Amino acid sequence: MSAANQSGVAIVTGASRGIGANIARRLVRDGFAVAVNYASSSAEADKLVAELAQAGGKAVAVQGDVSKVDDVRRLFETVEQQLGKVDVVVNNAGILKTVPLAQTSDELFAQTFAINVGGVFNMLREAATRLNDGGRIINLSSTTLALNLPGYSIYNGTKAAVEAFSRVFAKELRGRRITVNCVAPGPVATDLFLNGKTEEQIAQFSKMPPLERLGQPEDIANAVAFLAGPDGAWVNGQVLRANGGIA
Repeated sequence: MSAANQSGVAIVTGASRGIGANIARRLVRDGFAVAVNYASSSAEADKLVAELAQAGGKAVAVQGDVSKVDDVRRLFETVEQQLGKVDVVVNNAGILKTVPLAQTSDELFAQTFAINVGGVFNMLREAATRLNDGGRIINLSSTTLALNLPGYSIYNGTKAAVEAFSRVFAKELRGRRITVNCVAPGPVATDLFLNGKTEEQIAQFSKMPPLERLGQPEDIANAVAFLAGPDGAWVNGQVLRANGGIA
């Protein structure tokens, strides 16, 4: 039996770039066969899958908009056909646009909740019947929820919902040996975070944690890997803030 089969099958949503891509890389390194889910970045997803295959891992790219119920169902079906039944779900897909609440459009409000909350809801509901017993679910929250920064009200509202889902869902899966946890990153040096910020703003964020640096995508991938692996088996219904001590 190969190492990939020994560790099982993982789906990482929004995995074509940034934190999601690094989570996929780490899980493959840990022996998982990984489904790299993407909504629209097919070239980036295919490139990542090729990279993982070249390194001796097993991965497939699967398109799917997590905010759409049919896409999520098809995502699980495709992964089951190509890799096998799913053991780990990492709900990483999400969007972040910072706007003061009073200036938030109906469209942005609806889109943010559709992807960040609806997407997680769709994935959890499907995972409830499809995930192997003994599986792991890791939802990405955010340390912004603890910082209460202006401009983050709508985004924070979505992440508060994700944390609430996680704590209750962990109890609803009683008897299945499935853990449900959140990882809440602080500021992480990804294109999503760095784009549109001045050098001064980036330096200011870097100084906020006592460890005086921005998080790296690998830092978050390591936290997810802990919860997905054997050492995280007794952690359930928790929020792990991987943020260098910023909050």
